[in-house]
Amino acid sequence: MILKRALYYVVAAVALAATAVVCVVFLAMALHAALIPAVGEAWAGVLVAAAAAALAGLIGMVLLIMASPPRRHSRRDQDKDLTSRMFELAQAKPWIALGVVGALAAVALKNPRTTATVVSALMAGRASKS
Repeated sequence: MILKRALYYVVAAVALAATAVVCVVFLAMALHAALIPAVGEAWAGVLVAAAAAALAGLIGMVLLIMASPPRRHSRRDQDKDLTSRMFELAQAKPWIALGVVGALAAVALKNPRTTATVVSALMAGRASKS
C-alpha cells in the first residue's frame, strides 16, 4: 500500500512535468497568437502562463486524489444492533452464513444437553418479557 502510494506520487510529479512541457510548447504559441489582437502582447503572455499553471494544477490535484482517495467513515453500522448486522452479513455472504448454521447444527446435535439448556434459557427470557 505504501509502495503504491509512493508510485502514485512519482507518477503525479512526472505527469505535472509532462503537462507543463506540453502546455508551454504546443498550447502557448496558439493561445498567444489568438490573444494578441484582443489584449496585446504582454497580457497575452500572462494569460498563456496562467492557463498552463491552471491545467498543471488541475491534473496534479486529480492524480493526488487518485493516490490517496478520501476515506469515508460509516457510523451507520455502529448504530445498528447485533441482529440486524448479522442478517446483513448473511445477505451479503450467504455461503459463510450457511457454514455458521451448519456448525451450530453440528454443535446442537453433538451436545443435546447444552442445546436444551440454551433453548430453555431463551424461552425463560421470552416468558419474563411478556
